[in-house]
Amino acid sequence: MHQTEESAKEKHLIIRSLFWPAVFVAAMWLVLGLEVLLDTSFSRYGMAPKSLRGLIGIITYPFLHKDLSHISANSAPLLFLGTALFYYYREASKTIFIQLLLISGFWLWVIGAEGSIHIGASGLVYGLAAFHITAGIMKRNKNLMAFALLVLFLYGSLVWGLFPDFFPHRNISWEGHLMGMLAGIVLAIYHRNKGPQRDRYQWEWDELEEEDDEDEGEGRAYYQSNSTLLI
Repeated sequence: MHQTEESAKEKHLIIRSLFWPAVFVAAMWLVLGLEVLLDTSFSRYGMAPKSLRGLIGIITYPFLHKDLSHISANSAPLLFLGTALFYYYREASKTIFIQLLLISGFWLWVIGAEGSIHIGASGLVYGLAAFHITAGIMKRNKNLMAFALLVLFLYGSLVWGLFPDFFPHRNISWEGHLMGMLAGIVLAIYHRNKGPQRDRYQWEWDELEEEDDEDEGEGRAYYQSNSTLLI
């Protein structure tokens, strides 16, 4: 009975963690659907670096995609990595996601080539992947470390997206990928005290208990000493 209740709670937590990433991805598909329906392109609302007009792109460019192939490549990783963020970091997850969106977008606006336009959510994918890998390595929590290894296995090839020379016939925003990755690393360090923490081994707990016993003993001796003086 207890195991059934735990399974139900875990299932509910996973579904709840999936909600906001699913809403974000659904909004991406809605925008592309409107473009197809209206036979137009919203690319003009993408990220235009070093342009006052392009500042709106900090918020809008992750929702814009060139075609079905482009949006499909970003949807599954966003759902998977985004759900993991909301699952492991719960209270801080929305803050981390919004910070990742804004910081990576602003940095792209600063370093991007003037006259270029950037669209797509791959910067967020790079940011989430970098966040999970950095947190797993840094925190030494077995669950986070296992997930970091899984992310490396599934998305380790993302690193090639930082080198546009490997894709000479494709317009790849390596700047967006790089800024997303750097933002993910920085945020993992900044929020290192949020979410699951480092696992403690039994011998560490034993040492803590011994220290507590010693502190209590010193406290009793000090109290007795003070009591004697007061008398």
